[in-house]
Amino acid sequence: MIGLLLITHTTYGESLIQCACHVLNRRPPQLVQLGVAIQDDPLDLQPYARQLLALADSGEGVLVMTDVYGATPANIAMKLLEPGRIEGLAGVNLPMLLRALTYRDKGMETLITRATQGGRDGVLNMLNH
Repeated sequence: MIGLLLITHTTYGESLIQCACHVLNRRPPQLVQLGVAIQDDPLDLQPYARQLLALADSGEGVLVMTDVYGATPANIAMKLLEPGRIEGLAGVNLPMLLRALTYRDKGMETLITRATQGGRDGVLNMLNH
């Protein structure tokens, strides 16, 4: 199973995980998060991010999800990426996380495609549906 690591601003990642646990009625395995506060030094967090990456990885790789591309959490995530093994997506939201949890046993390419679609498809005008 592909592991999931959320690197987000403050408590956003933990909040997403708590919501996913509510929806799924359980805490999924190999799901960890790193919250980045304004006072945190990204250089100090990089070794901790690598430790979390190792916790999430059972040998099949990890998908790292972050909230805002170009922000500090995404910059920390970028330094972890290894094409094909440690991949990254920005713009994480609850539909993306739920989709990632659903498809992480289908291989990295499928996981990335489905998680991206889930995040994008989760944003819609409710009056038009």
